[in-house]
Amino acid sequence: MNVDVVVVGAGLAGLAAARAVRAAGRSVMVLEARDRVAGRNLGHRLADGTPVELGGQWIGRTQTEALKLVSELGLETFPTYDDGAAVTLYNGKRTQYADETFGLSYESAVEVGRLQQELEGLADQVSLSSPWSSPAAAELDRQTVDAWLRANTDNAEALAFWGAIIPAVFSAEPAEMSLLHFLFYIKSGGMIDNLVSTTGGAQELRVVGGTHQMSERLADQLGDAVRVNAPVRQISHDDNGVQVDYEGGRITAQRVIVAIPPTLAGRLVYKPALPASRDGLTQQIPMGSVIKVQVAYPTPFWRDAGLSGFGFSLDDELSVTMDNSPPDGSCGVVVGFFEGAHARSAARLSLEERRAAAVATLVKMFGPEAQNPIEYVEQDWMEEEYTRGCYGGRLGAGVWTQYGAALAEPVGRIHWAGAETSEVWNGYMDGAIRSGHRAAAEVLAQLEA
Repeated sequence: MNVDVVVVGAGLAGLAAARAVRAAGRSVMVLEARDRVAGRNLGHRLADGTPVELGGQWIGRTQTEALKLVSELGLETFPTYDDGAAVTLYNGKRTQYADETFGLSYESAVEVGRLQQELEGLADQVSLSSPWSSPAAAELDRQTVDAWLRANTDNAEALAFWGAIIPAVFSAEPAEMSLLHFLFYIKSGGMIDNLVSTTGGAQELRVVGGTHQMSERLADQLGDAVRVNAPVRQISHDDNGVQVDYEGGRITAQRVIVAIPPTLAGRLVYKPALPASRDGLTQQIPMGSVIKVQVAYPTPFWRDAGLSGFGFSLDDELSVTMDNSPPDGSCGVVVGFFEGAHARSAARLSLEERRAAAVATLVKMFGPEAQNPIEYVEQDWMEEEYTRGCYGGRLGAGVWTQYGAALAEPVGRIHWAGAETSEVWNGYMDGAIRSGHRAAAEVLAQLEA
């Protein structure tokens, strides 16, 4: 079979790219390794039929490409429940608060604010299009976020806060990423408050029925041009075109868009082999570590106590929770996350032990009514063969300045897409969609040349 463009991966990036290619009048084929589309989005229904999401789910109002796609596909959004007080656990103490302090002591909240201001001042100087060319890029890239934090404060509570909030955003530890990567990422998403906030931030909106429907409806539009259960094994490329071999067949094309996480893209066989700069990059972008859990109750009882459902634990392996109940409040659902090092340690437990750990944390946050959930569901993204972690890939110390230029740079007829390659909203659904549009534009420009 021959088409103009082959797309590897049927997540939002790949499907957005394929849609743009077809809209330009070119033929396209999408190959997806899983038995489903939607990549890091994954829908699920609880026993009572309530839809919940085991993958990416929130959309912020500044994520304009995601909101535009939701509208174009006939989907609707609703606001994440965010009324009432939040809860923070630290050193065995429970603090309930309704301000922006995250329940920290006054001194520590001030120190966190000072550090945030300094970090955002550094981020202002980072280039989104070429982080490696930013002022002082080498200095920023050679140190980890953890090293910078410890060099700039000795406030234990502030350090504990950053040690919990950073995995909440990255599913990785402060010691596992370069400062330059952190700065690029927060600037890409509109700075820290935007990344961590619900109302007014990246967690403000949910899609009625689930975000996985975005990919499913895109795939429906593409029809037979999407093949699932078709893991790609090899991409051969030369001046005449590309040949993509997958389980079950072979497709030839003029161009290929690889729209899977860089670490997975690096596991494909390329003939001829990729340049050392690209191969070296893919060896050094590990995926984050996260287990997402949904804990269901007959009612959202925490609301009656004046709580929003947002919980933040600096003590426990289940570090962040939010109200994830359906719009009509017909049942109560708390979504929570084991992230970073906590996810890796929790993965060594049994399902029953993880459930017990999650419920124990919810009891500390929301009281004894949390002791008896009616259902517990989890998704370990580290175990997903064709994901190997979420939320996205990260760059460790030295990687941006040594290899970053290869992240989105085409290799001959091979083009790259995926949330990790986006300049704006890197790592998010919005960034994935943007990357698909960018890769499609690259391909179409070459096909028309």
